[in-house]
Amino acid sequence: LIPQVEDTVNLVKRIEKTGIAAIAVHGRKKEERPQHPVHCDVIKAISEAVSIPVIANGGSHDFIKEYADIETFQKATAASSVMIARAAMWNPSIFRKEGFCPLKDVMQDYIKYVLRYDNHYTNTKYCLCQMLREQLETTQGKKLHAAQSTQEICEAFEMGDFYEETTAVFEAKKTSLETKVQDEDDEMEDPDVIKMAVRFDKREYPPQITPKMYLLEWCRKEKHPQPVYETVQRPLDRLFCSVVTVAERKYRSSLWDKSKKLAEQAAAIVCLRTLGVPEGKLCEGENHLINKRKRGEQERLISRDHGEDLAEPSHKKANFIEETSDMNVPKM
Repeated sequence: LIPQVEDTVNLVKRIEKTGIAAIAVHGRKKEERPQHPVHCDVIKAISEAVSIPVIANGGSHDFIKEYADIETFQKATAASSVMIARAAMWNPSIFRKEGFCPLKDVMQDYIKYVLRYDNHYTNTKYCLCQMLREQLETTQGKKLHAAQSTQEICEAFEMGDFYEETTAVFEAKKTSLETKVQDEDDEMEDPDVIKMAVRFDKREYPPQITPKMYLLEWCRKEKHPQPVYETVQRPLDRLFCSVVTVAERKYRSSLWDKSKKLAEQAAAIVCLRTLGVPEGKLCEGENHLINKRKRGEQERLISRDHGEDLAEPSHKKANFIEETSDMNVPKM
């Protein structure tokens, strides 16, 4: 809310003219905190001034203690509906018409979801502390406050056995999936593909110089067709593997990478190392591609001084631009 009611109403009217379908209003000013009273009268003034639905928010502290209070807050603000944040965090069963569920049951149900969906323990701990509120000084509250893992949180709520059982089930599923993925890898394995366990680390190469560029130049020099990359993505962990075909032979890294580009660079490295061709690493000494690039830049500068066309021939650009593909990466 803006300090003056008229200004707040006028702002909402301006927002309404943009074509929005509804607007939610938190009934406090910028400097006010949750402990300050919610301004139901201002929300009501807004509700009566516009034709779009108004969603009232901010009533958790003053109004909403149980389900019936939701309607009370709605009537006090003349809003079309109510948005609930803190009261729902304290006990999600605030939405239950029949009344609250016991807090212990709510917290245990929440912990079950936490385990099933692998929620991070710090977020879990925060939400449970919000549910306990005034009970944080109890023995259980102190155990929760001291917990440093999901397992310790479960133990604080006498759910240690459930944690062990659920964890065991997920570990079994994980092992099964990993075995399945390995079997699929073995099935797709081509015995004619040359493999090495390598990764591409751009810190080991000069800026804008990559193994793919070196491989492309080598193929042109040796009169071979340009390299062809075939990349697949593994659904389980979304990692990539690429196979490069050069002179009718295939090469790939046995390691999977987090992106298509990294997987292709790794495949290029395997090919270059197998062929005994330099791959452009900083440790290899003078880099002829860099020197070629510098000469090209000098030629362009000279051309510019003489007023010649600055467009670089496409056959020169190809020496420094990696071949790319618009093809979608298939999932394995």
